[in-house]
Amino acid sequence: MRVTKYTTGLDMNQHPVLVKERGYNYNEDVLNTPIKISFFLNNLFSMNNLAEEYLYLISFNVKMKVLGVFEVFHGSVSQCLINPREIFIRLLLTGAVNFVLCHNHPSGDATPSKEDILMTNKLLDCSRLMEIIFTDHIIIGDNEFCSFKEKKLM
Repeated sequence: MRVTKYTTGLDMNQHPVLVKERGYNYNEDVLNTPIKISFFLNNLFSMNNLAEEYLYLISFNVKMKVLGVFEVFHGSVSQCLINPREIFIRLLLTGAVNFVLCHNHPSGDATPSKEDILMTNKLLDCSRLMEIIFTDHIIIGDNEFCSFKEKKLM
């Protein structure tokens, strides 16, 4: 499949628009499991080897085909601030039906923090209001990952 990494910009009326950063060819047609998603992010963006926290957003259509990938936030070695508004602007611009959030823990330990759980719950509430399905939140460590869905944290 062809995957496009986007950023957002402003048009001449100061409205948000998608800006294509780069396209990637990837050997999977559908990213429908946490393991496929973590392999995808490690292969294309080396998430398991980053020195600071990064948060990626993947927007999907109804059949879990990727509509777009975004690096939404880049934090410090121990935190990454998440703003629901920034996430939902990107989801709406791509016409997403489903989405997955992924971030890394530079410590290598993929165990969710208290803040990770609180933010996931906040985004779940927002996703219900927006009627865009929050499919999973995945934390990537050195050689492991944690799926909130698999751990029944969402």
